[in-house]
Amino acid sequence: MQKTVVVAGGGISGLSACYHLAKNASVSKVILLEGSSRLGGWLHSTRTEDGAIFEHGPRGIRPSGVVGRNTLCMVTELGLESEVLPVPGDHPASKNRYLYVNKSLHKMPSGLSGVLRTVPPFTKPLFLCGLQDLMAPRGTQQDESIHGFVTRRFGKELADIAIDSVCRGVFAGDCRSLSLRSCFPVLYQAERSRRSVILGMMAGGDKGPQLNSELIRRSKEGRWSQWSLRGGMQTLAEALEDFLRAKGVEIHKDTPIIELERTAGNRWKIKLADGTITADHVFSALPAEALGRLLTTSAEPLARELRQISAVSVAVVNLEYDGAVLPVTGFGHLVPSSEDRVLLGIVYDSVPFPQQNRRGSSSTRITVMLGGAWFRSSLGEPGSVSSEKLLHLATEAAETQLGAREAPSRAIVTLHKDCIPQYTVGHRERTDRIFSFLREQSLPLSLIGASYEGVSVNDCIYHAKNAVHSLLGHPRDDPPVPNY
Repeated sequence: MQKTVVVAGGGISGLSACYHLAKNASVSKVILLEGSSRLGGWLHSTRTEDGAIFEHGPRGIRPSGVVGRNTLCMVTELGLESEVLPVPGDHPASKNRYLYVNKSLHKMPSGLSGVLRTVPPFTKPLFLCGLQDLMAPRGTQQDESIHGFVTRRFGKELADIAIDSVCRGVFAGDCRSLSLRSCFPVLYQAERSRRSVILGMMAGGDKGPQLNSELIRRSKEGRWSQWSLRGGMQTLAEALEDFLRAKGVEIHKDTPIIELERTAGNRWKIKLADGTITADHVFSALPAEALGRLLTTSAEPLARELRQISAVSVAVVNLEYDGAVLPVTGFGHLVPSSEDRVLLGIVYDSVPFPQQNRRGSSSTRITVMLGGAWFRSSLGEPGSVSSEKLLHLATEAAETQLGAREAPSRAIVTLHKDCIPQYTVGHRERTDRIFSFLREQSLPLSLIGASYEGVSVNDCIYHAKNAVHSLLGHPRDDPPVPNY
């Protein structure tokens, strides 16, 4: 029986761990420690008096796969079904995604005709890239960069334009240093199992536990590409907080941890600014680098590995314009690093979620993403870049790339420092060493959060649940992809 369990970090991973701990009677006491004044981490929504919603972090969640179904089950259990805003498969935001290349917007190819003919910005039909994959030999490296993998299997043009852009959109990172095995394990496994990515994906399939709920059924029937919540994604964090308080979880905000020290009895002494807490087990949902700085010298080999997992900063600029200003209808567009190193992409928020527009008059909401792996080299230290400069860059991009010449009616600039961990080549080997150290030393410590096994909201929720189940001796869900 676990007497006292402390969860460090009140983002979506920490909240999810508390959620599953609080549902289990074998845990006597659950304490959540959050260093800031709010829970939810990067899930952060601004709600205006006229009804507009502005997301400063994740703005939509995918419903598919093991991790997607798991999140939908949580949403159902929290009673949020009526708040879900789905984006069905036939919606323009599901079908239309764009690249900004050579100073122009280009719709990403889709359907048979888009694959068989040459579609700008590409100089040859994409089916030729598929033929290259079908003929290429299986790779021999245990890990390689995403750019190297795609170049080897599909060609340099696809890697330079499409994959470069996707990695900037998903990880705010450089595909030339990001790990294929850790960032896209499904592609790694497809090549391993069938030599060809295409053949491997065709033979794959969804092998996870078949969770069922009304929401899951609706998502399958409607072929949802993503979903949000009427009041913004912060609604999920708020519902979890309400659940935890009702279950008696101790929640302490504005309570940063100063140090973690292992005691002689294999417990933890957690040093805070105004005292200490002793815990039988700790779930750390802190960024790996931050946790590495908190551990005392007794766990230095672990701390050293943790400090090697870095993260990048992203500026998120929410803009609202009067009337309709978008030249195209879709989810948004991404920008390859060869086109603009600073600008990662622009999301057309009003297209997938018009329900979150302001009441009373027509408007368009967009979000401009800046920086990522290029923040310091192009903009300087995150703390030294002014909001005015970031706003100028964002509005200039909206004018140049979308034709939004009028000044925005509303603008919100948010800087997320070190918000997205970077799974660089060798990340899998590093996490293997980290988790091996925990087992060998019998440390009463569980590592959850985006630093290790996936950066999406779905990944964070799923792995927090499995970590709690492992501690309590419950069967874990099957992992989304086989482990090697």
